[in-house]
Amino acid sequence: MIEATQATSVSGPRSLDPLDLAGAAGERALAERLHHRFTDWSLLHQALSHRSWCAENDDSPSNERLEFLGDAVLGLVVAGHCYATYPVFAEGQLAKVRSAVVNARVLARVAEGLDVGPVLLLGKGEESSGGRTKSSLLADTTEALIGAVYLDAGWEPARALVLRLLGERIERAAAEPDDFDHKSRLQEATVRRGEGVPQYVVEASGPDHGRRYRAEVFVAGSLSGAGEGTSKKDAEQAASADAWARMGDA
Repeated sequence: MIEATQATSVSGPRSLDPLDLAGAAGERALAERLHHRFTDWSLLHQALSHRSWCAENDDSPSNERLEFLGDAVLGLVVAGHCYATYPVFAEGQLAKVRSAVVNARVLARVAEGLDVGPVLLLGKGEESSGGRTKSSLLADTTEALIGAVYLDAGWEPARALVLRLLGERIERAAAEPDDFDHKSRLQEATVRRGEGVPQYVVEASGPDHGRRYRAEVFVAGSLSGAGEGTSKKDAEQAASADAWARMGDA
């Protein structure tokens, strides 16, 4: 049994027994799926705390800061791994592999595989609008979980977690990097079909520190796909992938 530790000052993080936390059984099960035993269970709790829930619970810390940190850790782990593992890849190839796995669409699928949705802490409005299945929210939570593991145990456990979650995807992307450049592949197909070059419309939302982008791609004037990401490029790639999937085998 995990013993609860004494809380620190009000302004600092607290180490809590998971049984003291709301949804403790679900959080503990998620930790097992992450293969990480938290020293500070409040970090996992915070990683699952959406701002809508925090606003309804005395403004407790949301997962946005952990998301910011996790995004940086994720990017560095993937970039470092690709640099070391594929020494003959040029910069452009490395960038393609990284963008193939470090994007909202993939991170949302990772969250789905971890069954994150049921243990999220959401406000009433976000709950009623289907927040547990929103790709953007799930992707953000994946980054927050990575940030939580990094703060709890340091670089190596966080690095191991990222590679455990994304290692196979990195290998597939490295084997066929052009298959993951959805924009180029979609454009080649639409031009070949005589439909011209796809056009993208991108909208940004959210605060500066947590900017999110939604892209829609139009082929021959018709909406063909949509996607989201933490950058304009990622959103366009996600929209292209959606359009490609709808087109079928081009």
